Amino acid sequence: MANSSGNYTALVGRILISLIFIVAGVQKIFAFGMMKGYVAMVLPLPSIALGIAIIIEVLGGLAILTGFWTKFAAWVVFLYLIPTTLCFHLLPALHGTDRMNNTMNVEKNLAIMGGLLFLALWGPGKYSCDLAGEPKT
Repeated sequence: MANSSGNYTALVGRILISLIFIVAGVQKIFAFGMMKGYVAMVLPLPSIALGIAIIIEVLGGLAILTGFWTKFAAWVVFLYLIPTTLCFHLLPALHGTDRMNNTMNVEKNLAIMGGLLFLALWGPGKYSCDLAGEPKT
């Protein structure tokens, strides 16, 4: 990014995109029992699947927030959203009773995935851990 406002914009974008994952991961920790029952309706080994989801959401969100291994974290979270969107939102939207809510979640996830692709391609911007040790030009 060539100008300072673009660097601040990248920082704000990282903050905004990371918050949904950090908050969702922490909520899953505090509602583990309830979430385990929900996951069990869709996937085998719900405790393991939920544990993986929590790790990806919290650590991936924190990595994106701080700009630490940003491109890698963006790819991991992007790939995580594919089965999450398909299993927990798209299929219920096609066959479930809560179609409108699930359809909105599919659309939200697709938009987030677009933002993650931008991060994976362009990186975190100037204000990040990834670039903290690089010489100033």
